[in-house]
Amino acid sequence: MNWDWEIVNDFMPSFWDGVLVTLQALVLGSLIAFGLGLVWAMAQRAPFAWVRWPVTALTEFIRNTPLLVQLFFLYYVVPEWGPSMSALTTGIIGLGLHYSTYTAEVYRAGIDGVPVGQWEAATALSLPRVRTWVAVILPQAIRRVVPALGNYVIAMLKDSPMIAVIGAMEMLGEAENFSNTTFTTEAYTIVGIAFLVIAYPASLLIRVLERRLALTS
Repeated sequence: MNWDWEIVNDFMPSFWDGVLVTLQALVLGSLIAFGLGLVWAMAQRAPFAWVRWPVTALTEFIRNTPLLVQLFFLYYVVPEWGPSMSALTTGIIGLGLHYSTYTAEVYRAGIDGVPVGQWEAATALSLPRVRTWVAVILPQAIRRVVPALGNYVIAMLKDSPMIAVIGAMEMLGEAENFSNTTFTTEAYTIVGIAFLVIAYPASLLIRVLERRLALTS
């Protein structure tokens, strides 16, 4: 195959549209995953069984079913019971919800890693439960798990092409549409390079962050 720069030039407008969708899904999906994951983790440590058990069952169900099935469910089934969402919105929610169950486990490990003495000190000072969590436990726990959370951002990036199946045309979806109409393969190569350009520096940044946190802990 001869590389055709004219084909690449023709693909660029669609490529940048796909990049924008990919980054929107990644950033907003990560925010949902981080925020909701913390909610799951804290709910699983609630003193009431009627809170812990349903949350545990829900997170286990989401974590053990395929992301692709969840996307189809959110896009095609949920609108029958309520308002419909755009493909991109559905993709963002699907990615965030799915990965929130994994970040919940990361938060749980971080919380469990906080020394027992910190809990005892908070109790000795008669700190309210909310203040104990906000001022003592969570700052230490989250600091320990930042690198692990970063790894899930990269994993979410690599799973982002799945949202194309419901019509949210991210980078790979745009490449597939372009290649199917032009019968060329340059677009796939460009997208592969783009994923590498985004993911590899991010992984290096996570490693650096992990080392710095280890040195200051």
